[in-house]
Amino acid sequence: MHSMLNITSRAARKAGDFLAKYYDNIEASNTNKNHFLTYVNKEAERLMIEIILKYYPKHTVINEQSGQITGRDRSITWIIYPIDSINNFIKRIPHIAVSISVCFKGRTEIAVVYDPMRNELFSTIRGHGAQMNSYRLRSSSRKNLAGTILSINSPIQQQNPKYYTEYSNLLLKLLNNCIDLRCTGSSTLDIAYLAAGRVDCLFLFDIGLTTCHTTSELLVVESGGWVKDFNLVKINNNIQLDCKILAGNSRIVQDIINIISK
Repeated sequence: MHSMLNITSRAARKAGDFLAKYYDNIEASNTNKNHFLTYVNKEAERLMIEIILKYYPKHTVINEQSGQITGRDRSITWIIYPIDSINNFIKRIPHIAVSISVCFKGRTEIAVVYDPMRNELFSTIRGHGAQMNSYRLRSSSRKNLAGTILSINSPIQQQNPKYYTEYSNLLLKLLNNCIDLRCTGSSTLDIAYLAAGRVDCLFLFDIGLTTCHTTSELLVVESGGWVKDFNLVKINNNIQLDCKILAGNSRIVQDIINIISK
């Protein structure tokens, strides 16, 4: 398992270092920015797949850009996310990440998040805790909501008008209970920061399969946190296309659930 984590980390670093190399070239590509971004996204993805299949040619890879590459061994699936967030990358906001998860028969066993701008690699193997550059991670132990830092995302109103209204109402309730909000644009890094104790809680609404059902559950749980879905049921490892999660330590999560339930 540790050898597989090494390959996972190598693939994430390879893609992340490529993104960092092209990070300062965005302005020079304004004349054909869409073509440039497509190239960067696809090339980062290609670099990840190349390393994975070099060592594990029979495995299945699911990637955002090209769909699924099915190997003979379908019991082991690599789920890759070459860049989160593309919007931060476009605006040259240095808050982006690469993530890879490895699932065995539908259960996530390895998760890696790499921040190429800060050279921080967050990683975990089920049952072995979570690390950042080999340092052990522990999630926040805050006991009450006063001064709690809550990471959130911002669903697009035009795509989900009903969700957006509900979400806005919930955030107002949380603000009224002395919670300090952060919206960074990268849900993947938000998850890693929760595992590292840099934020106290995570409230993500309507996010995709890669970030939610693979990376978050394992990285957060292995750092001592809780992960709940929006219906207050523990997230399983079945790959789905929609996700709303609440995560943090058990005390903070329960306090937020009490606010939401009102």
